[in-house]
Amino acid sequence: MKLYYDLHIHSCLSPCGDEDNTPNNIVNMALLKGLNVIAIADHNTGKNCPAAMAVGRKNGLVVLPAMELTTSEDIHILCLFEKYEELEMLEKIVENRRLKIKNKPDIFGRQLILNEKDEIVGEEENLLIVSSGISVEEISGLVKSLGGIAVPAHIDKQANGIIGILGGFDKNLGFELVECTLDSGVGLPRITDSDAHYLWDIAEAEHFIEAETCSAHGVFSALKRMCGR
Repeated sequence: MKLYYDLHIHSCLSPCGDEDNTPNNIVNMALLKGLNVIAIADHNTGKNCPAAMAVGRKNGLVVLPAMELTTSEDIHILCLFEKYEELEMLEKIVENRRLKIKNKPDIFGRQLILNEKDEIVGEEENLLIVSSGISVEEISGLVKSLGGIAVPAHIDKQANGIIGILGGFDKNLGFELVECTLDSGVGLPRITDSDAHYLWDIAEAEHFIEAETCSAHGVFSALKRMCGR
């Protein structure tokens, strides 16, 4: 079956994400746009994924846990998982290794942790848009060892894209999938996402994945097939 997706959406936990990007608002906007599956991918954290996944289950939308990780080289890598417990393991590693710089909400924006009722249950004190302390050379293998898929994000953009930062794409880094709007020319399967920081930027029902079931397992199995696994 065709499942329409957007696997790169920021919540209000990302300092650059709009405060209206709450779990309920994101899920409802995705449904209004006709999507079947989304992923919440905040900068270097996954703490708003459980709430979004719970809201998705109640409303018939598949929500994958994810993270947009910033490597030591300032490259953005979309880390996708089937289960939150897998993402949580990556998050613990990132929390131990990333730079600890206090956030300045008046400059960068607040970093809000919400529950499934969109109630504020916490606020991340350290700035999230910093280096994770994990290099581009190790991230693919690390994410794969935890059960996930590491996807170089928006590689057709100069800022924080792997080609813009490194000057080219090295297949020896172990990536199996890339995220871009147009044909990347790197010879790997691609997904196309919105990288939405505002609700209205969430993708329309345009790009789809062929999956056997409309479930996290079905979607992730389809992504693995795209990777040749």
